[in-house]
Amino acid sequence: MPQTLGPLCVVGSINVDLTASVARLPGAGETVLGVDLRRNPGGKGANQAAAAARLGASVRMIGAVGDDEDGRRMLDNLQDAGVDAGGVWLGGSATGTALITVDAAGENQIVVCAGANDDVTVEGAVFDAEEAVLAQLEIPLPAVVALAEAVTGFFALNAAPAQTLPEAVVARADLVIVNETEYALLPELADARLVAVTYGGAGAALLARGTEAARVAAPRVHAISSVGAGDAFCAAITLALHAGWSPEDALRAACAVGADAVTHAGAQPPLRRLADYR
Repeated sequence: MPQTLGPLCVVGSINVDLTASVARLPGAGETVLGVDLRRNPGGKGANQAAAAARLGASVRMIGAVGDDEDGRRMLDNLQDAGVDAGGVWLGGSATGTALITVDAAGENQIVVCAGANDDVTVEGAVFDAEEAVLAQLEIPLPAVVALAEAVTGFFALNAAPAQTLPEAVVARADLVIVNETEYALLPELADARLVAVTYGGAGAALLARGTEAARVAAPRVHAISSVGAGDAFCAAITLALHAGWSPEDALRAACAVGADAVTHAGAQPPLRRLADYR
């Protein structure tokens, strides 16, 4: 199994996460009392970039933040995590914000206000054939379509939040990553080249053209917050498959990374090198 991870470019969202801890998640029209309120770095793109860098990859990011204090803090955070943030620019809107509630069991509800993420474009961007590229759907879909056309190497898409995908994007993606709810909402993925589907505490599966190629269980851990788990999984599975790991080895490592992530609060947990999760 190759030990060296290839370079990764993450094209995606950068947010400030406002997270309230609650005993239980509120129902429709209900008010519940929070235990505390935290302001942390977030955004699916930034979370995945930070996770990939902590897993040992050389990572750069393309995205946008506002020309405001939050934007500058998010740039500093990416650089502190080891991400090359030279491709992140200051957009005309405020930095994106996510409103998050997390209950005592680690389950969450999230509302995202895109802000500067709506300014993201890949116009003028150049991608090396040896570089994996990972994107999500918290940026404009036209940018994702353009990205699918521009990338010549390994292209992975975390299709979240779920929205109808153009046929050209599905056909081009080497890997699509979704949770079980998103997979049910995206029937166009049935014939996709390779799809990683996560099932929370039940683990994950890899589907090749709709046929199961691998399935693994998730390690049992004490969950504190699931906010960062999916993004950590996305980073890990992309890096492992790009490095040539077998489907089962890649899936097992990604599930272990996701399980480690839920034992920490916040969307950008500390992680070990990817090889340590084999």
